[in-house]
Amino acid sequence: MEVISSGEGRELTLTLRGELDHHAAKEAMRKLEWELDAALPSKLTLDFSGVSFMDSSGIAVVMRALKRMRAMGGSAAIKNVPPQAKKVFTAAGIFRIVPLEEGEKSDESKTE
Repeated sequence: MEVISSGEGRELTLTLRGELDHHAAKEAMRKLEWELDAALPSKLTLDFSGVSFMDSSGIAVVMRALKRMRAMGGSAAIKNVPPQAKKVFTAAGIFRIVPLEEGEKSDESKTE
């Protein structure tokens, strides 16, 4: 699991690449927390465009990010979710808690 940081000002985007399963979730959370501590953003966007597979461990990563952002007085959102990961998030009701931003999607995540 690779976590790529980008953004400007108080907005941070973390792009996740690779498989987000129970083996990778712990490392993804560690990287996520390090990036949040370094940037201290007011808004975090998790970009899932590079996620090739995700199980329910991805929910834990999103919830950890949301908890950290709320503790800092900020907000979190998700974007570019591939269809397989979207099914996992939808089944868990994650989009009722964390907004799904519309944005450009990678070719493999387009459903139109």
